[in-house]
Amino acid sequence: MTDRINILVTGVGGPTPRSFVRSILESACERYRFVGVDANPLGIGLYDRDSYLDTYVVPEADSDDYWSAIGRIVNRHEIALAVVMPEVEVLAWARAQEEHRLPCKAFVPAYQASRVLVDKKAMHDVLHGKQYLPKHCTFSNGADIGDLPLPYPFWVRATTGSSGLGSLKVNNRQALDEWVRINPAVEEFIASEFLPGRNLACKLLYVDGQLLRSACAERVEYIMAKVAPSGITGNTAFGRLINDRHLVDIADDAIREVFARHGIQPHGVFTADLKEAADGQPMITEINVRCVAFVSALARAGANLPLDYLEANLNPDGFSFAYRHYVFQDDMIFLRDVDEAPVVMKESELLTREAFDD
Repeated sequence: MTDRINILVTGVGGPTPRSFVRSILESACERYRFVGVDANPLGIGLYDRDSYLDTYVVPEADSDDYWSAIGRIVNRHEIALAVVMPEVEVLAWARAQEEHRLPCKAFVPAYQASRVLVDKKAMHDVLHGKQYLPKHCTFSNGADIGDLPLPYPFWVRATTGSSGLGSLKVNNRQALDEWVRINPAVEEFIASEFLPGRNLACKLLYVDGQLLRSACAERVEYIMAKVAPSGITGNTAFGRLINDRHLVDIADDAIREVFARHGIQPHGVFTADLKEAADGQPMITEINVRCVAFVSALARAGANLPLDYLEANLNPDGFSFAYRHYVFQDDMIFLRDVDEAPVVMKESELLTREAFDD
């Protein structure tokens, strides 16, 4: 075997970076090995000796010591590429990239566009007038909200953050006031028209403005949904693998619009979240500047976007730059839970409860 290529993976205490690494380790590709870092010493990925060559606790991304720590690790392990997944770190690496001070190569979007995408209010402002954008408004926590220009029920959530932060279906003004009051850490909310249809995700990978890969899924149920008033925790427990190029068209248009505002081309990996309106029209609700945690379920079904991510950057001569939309077999689903690898199977093969005669 030729010398293996060392990859730095940030945020390995979280499920998305670990899912990324799992996708590669379960593939037939043995070209890559991984060095993991996380700011939390309790991050479980730091202690996964089977998946990582070495792991380190590093300062938070906004610390003055972050880059010196990352630089030492990059030099020690001759890192060829950094896989940066937590959005706070995506922004830090994107800014460093803009300022030409990255310690190694990284596949991150441009900083200005990334800032817009991680801020739901800013993204909605840029996409104002698009037919795939739901009616919405924003308001600050602690301010006099007044009468919002949306009929009840509507959906409310934080303008920044992940895992359904501050999200709830609000049915009346009393519920809204109480929800805002018990979420003092949320500085700003975005309220959107309630969309009763399917909860969808579209993953897209771009290199220098060229869309290379895409894949779609439906989120049906969430892990530990009972602990969240909204039922949304950010980690999908049950999802369907779907084939819907219309979602790709919507997501691609939205991403290109955001980047065009800054005179630049899309570059990196993105996950667009969409929700269907009552008439079935998919509406953009947010765009993540990273993969999401069920990416290894897609890989098990044949859509190995993490491997595409690495190969496009580190093995371009052996990688096809022709666009590919991953098409799944009919009836395919995935199941996920805490501390378990995903299961990919046919929905028609789910077990049913047996009937017992007395």
